[in-house]
Amino acid sequence: MKKIVYFLLLLSICNVSTAQEKKARLIVRGDDMGFSHAGNEALIKVYKSGIETSIEVIVASPWFPEAVKLLAQNPGIDVGVHLALTSEWENIKWRPLTDCPSLKDRNGYFFPMVYPNKNYPGKSISENQWKLADIEKEFRAQIELAKRKIPRLSHISSHMGCTDLNKEVSALVKKLMVEYNIDIDLKEAGVKYTGYKGPNGTMEQKLKSFLNMLDSLEPGQTYLFVDHPALDGPEMRAVYHIGYENVAEDRQGVTDVWINPLVVEAIKKKNIQLISYADLKKK
Repeated sequence: MKKIVYFLLLLSICNVSTAQEKKARLIVRGDDMGFSHAGNEALIKVYKSGIETSIEVIVASPWFPEAVKLLAQNPGIDVGVHLALTSEWENIKWRPLTDCPSLKDRNGYFFPMVYPNKNYPGKSISENQWKLADIEKEFRAQIELAKRKIPRLSHISSHMGCTDLNKEVSALVKKLMVEYNIDIDLKEAGVKYTGYKGPNGTMEQKLKSFLNMLDSLEPGQTYLFVDHPALDGPEMRAVYHIGYENVAEDRQGVTDVWINPLVVEAIKKKNIQLISYADLKKK
C-alpha cells in the first residue's frame, strides 16, 4: 500500500513539474528609466500595480539620480543597464559620461540617432566617424556607475540598438557582460522577441493587440516584450523628436495597458508565467 501511495505521489509531482515546464514564460521589460520624471514614476507604477518584470536604466540621462532612489525603495525590481549612445529628444539632452569626442555632436551631446534617419540627416552615430575605443570607454563608465549605484544590476540591454552598430561593437558588449558578471544572453537562453499583434497607435489598439500577443504565446517557450511606460502630463507633452510627436499619449497608453485588469486576468487564465531577466539564471 505504501508503495502505491509513494508511486501516486511521485506521479503527481512529475505531472506538476511537466505542467510548469509547459507554461509560456514572459519578460515584460520597461525601458528608458532616467529620461524623465514621468517615465520614472510610471515604470515603478507598472511594476507595483501591473505586469512589468524588468526595468532598464539609462545611466547618462538627467533623471538617473531619482531612478536610483526609486529603485532602492523597491528592491525587488530586476534592473538592467540600458547602454545608450543617443540623446534623441528635442527639448531635453544628455551627454556622454566620458571624454569621447567621436560620440558627440558639435554641441557636446550624444547624436540623436544611431542609424540614418530622414528627419535628422547626418545626425546619427553610424554616419559619423565613431571610434570603438570611445564606445568601450563610455560603455564601461555607464556599467560601472550603474553597478555602483544599483548593486543588484543583472543584465545589459541596448537603447535604440546601439550595441549592434557592427560586429565589433556586439563582440565588445558580450565581453563586457562577462567581465562585469552581468552576462544574461537572451539568444543563448532561447528567448524570443514578441510585440503587439495588430495596430498600437491608441490605448484601445494597444490593449487589443497586447491581448492578441498573449494569445500567440506557445507553452514551453520564453518571450520578451519591450515598451516604454510614462505618464501623460506637461513634462511628457514637451518631450518629442521629429516623427514621434505624441510621446505623452503613446507612453501613457503603455502604462494603462500594463496595469489593465483584463491583461492581468488574461495572463492568469492562459497560465503565462511572468519572469524577469534574473529568473533566466534560475531556469
